[in-house]
Amino acid sequence: MLPISLRQLQVFESVARHLNHSRAAAELFLTQPAVSMQIKQTETAIGLPLFEQVGKKLFLTEAGRELLHYARSILQIMGEMESVFDEMKGVERGTLNISVVSTANYFMPQLLAKFIQSHPKIQVGLSVANRDAVIRQLSENIADLAIMGQPPDGTDMRAEAFMLNPLVVIAAPAHPLAQAHNIKPRQLANEVFLLREQGSGTRGVVERFFASHKLALPAHMEMDTNEAIKQSVQAGMGIGIISRHGIELELETRRLVVLDVERFPIVRHWYIVHRKNKRLSTSALEFKRFLLEESENMMSQDNASPMAP
Repeated sequence: MLPISLRQLQVFESVARHLNHSRAAAELFLTQPAVSMQIKQTETAIGLPLFEQVGKKLFLTEAGRELLHYARSILQIMGEMESVFDEMKGVERGTLNISVVSTANYFMPQLLAKFIQSHPKIQVGLSVANRDAVIRQLSENIADLAIMGQPPDGTDMRAEAFMLNPLVVIAAPAHPLAQAHNIKPRQLANEVFLLREQGSGTRGVVERFFASHKLALPAHMEMDTNEAIKQSVQAGMGIGIISRHGIELELETRRLVVLDVERFPIVRHWYIVHRKNKRLSTSALEFKRFLLEESENMMSQDNASPMAP
């Protein structure tokens, strides 16, 4: 049996994830020499190098990649075991790591604040990234739950819709179409669009929308964040398609307007996603229940106050 401790696996997993000793040390509240010593002891126990340094960059060796797979599995099982015993003792505590796509970050902090207020003993970590990075964090067991608008393909993930996600067409108030009504899809074909990168959920919706009307994707510029799209649309560089949840402030201050386009808004959903083979902790299950309950409250409010264009 390899003489490797759980602490050494935790340190190794953190260094492997960050590929940086300093960041791992900060995350684990250790000194950098302590992290280096733990890695060296783990390499000695295994008898193989786990990392190699090329210039200033750190890379996993083949042995390191293998150990990372087993380390994450072992740490996941230990976390599940701790959660089960806490549940048996009636103790509501633990950790919860959530990963969300950038658009969802416009409403998730408010929901998280409310959740933490009623569950102060649960330590919550929030990561905001693009869709590909969020899926990777789920696959690598870094995130317990993820929030996204387009669930990943495949059978190893479970997705549950919990809230409506209306996509709207936005423009600057001075745009020629700002005051138009019932804009036809073909009228948009001559506009410059500001779009998210390939692979994003919103980008896929835009492509399918124009394809369904037998129109080519209009001239466009790619942006890697929704903030970049909003700023560029405000500057008059073009029009965009974005979640209504991400533009409430801009609409209130009249820095953006929603265009009256036929077949819009396109109503999608936000999804709670997790790995099928992951046994969710009490904290994760409670957060899922909380989101579903809150979404019902939000839908009731939306029905009472119809969304203005």
